[in-house]
Amino acid sequence: MRFLLTAILVFAGAAQADTIDGKTARDLLFHPKRTEVVMFRHDFLSDQDIQMLQQVALQQPYYTSVAVSPDDGVLSNATLAAANYHDVSAADTAALAACNAARDGRKPCVIVAHIRPKGWDARDLQLSGNATEDFRKSYLRARGTKALAVSPSTGQWSVIKGDNAQILAKETCDDKAKTSDCVVVLSE
Repeated sequence: MRFLLTAILVFAGAAQADTIDGKTARDLLFHPKRTEVVMFRHDFLSDQDIQMLQQVALQQPYYTSVAVSPDDGVLSNATLAAANYHDVSAADTAALAACNAARDGRKPCVIVAHIRPKGWDARDLQLSGNATEDFRKSYLRARGTKALAVSPSTGQWSVIKGDNAQILAKETCDDKAKTSDCVVVLSE
């Protein structure tokens, strides 16, 4: 949890300190539809479990984490994915919390897979797969004043064009996320 909080504070601080423009963002972001699955082997996972998890994971947008309860197994209600976050650490936190709340077994849930952009490497800006697609379709095509805000903890985002775009992007994102952690990461 401490790692996630640190990541959120670093991400939020960077976003509040200096937003970037669309051209810079375009060069930093990954293709929204190209994903890869990174599996984490655990003793309780069979080869069949791993194959099934990989098949299901390929259908998810990045950044997604899949959590499984070791005592309950892959086919339980506790196997949960947290999909479409802006980084895997936030997805990990959400997947583990949901899995642990649903598990019947005694052992805590573990992360068994990450879905991330194909060829992933750390970058100054990361958006979820769906937010990246919205960036390409809405943000880049818009003329004039515009802003994109994201919620690091929920994966929500908002693109707003026109007067007061930064303020409205943050407010709209906070409303969608039902939180107040949204930060403007792109603006022009």
